[in-house]
Amino acid sequence: MFLALLIVMVGNAAGRKINIMELPPFERAVIIIKKFETLHRPKDYPYVGYGHRVLPGEPYRRGVQLTEKQADALLRKDLQKFISLYKAYGKDALLLGVLAYNCGPRVVNKSTVLKKLKSGNRDIFKSYTAHCRYKGKFHKGIYTRRLTEFAALSIN
Repeated sequence: MFLALLIVMVGNAAGRKINIMELPPFERAVIIIKKFETLHRPKDYPYVGYGHRVLPGEPYRRGVQLTEKQADALLRKDLQKFISLYKAYGKDALLLGVLAYNCGPRVVNKSTVLKKLKSGNRDIFKSYTAHCRYKGKFHKGIYTRRLTEFAALSIN
C-alpha cells in the first residue's frame, strides 16, 4: 500500500519527472504538505499559503493571496520552526515537525507518538496514523496524508 502512496512524481528544474524518494527528506516533507494543503485562497483566511494560520501581529491581511513563492518560503520557515521543537528526537524530528505543522505542537506534545518516542519505543505507526480526524470524525484524506508522511519521512 505504501508503494502506491509514494508514486508522487515531481518535475525538477530540467523538466524531468523524479520520484519523491530521490529527494532529501525535508524536500519530501515540503512536497507532501503542498500536495495535501494546497495553496490557500483569500476565502480561507486566517489560513494563508500552505496552511499557515495567521497569528496576531503578522503582516498577512484578509483578502490578499500569497504568491506560490511567498507561500513556499512561509511553509519552509514554519516547518523548520516545528522541526526545531523536536530536535532532541533526532531522526524523528522531521516526522514530528510535519505532524505539528498540521495538528499543532500542543496536539503533538500530548500525543501517544511523542510519549512512545520519549520512552524509546519507535513502534509509532498506529499512533501516528491515528491522527486522522477532522471535527472528531475519521477523515480518509487525512489518513492518506499520514500514511504518505510516515512512508516517506520515517527513518528506521
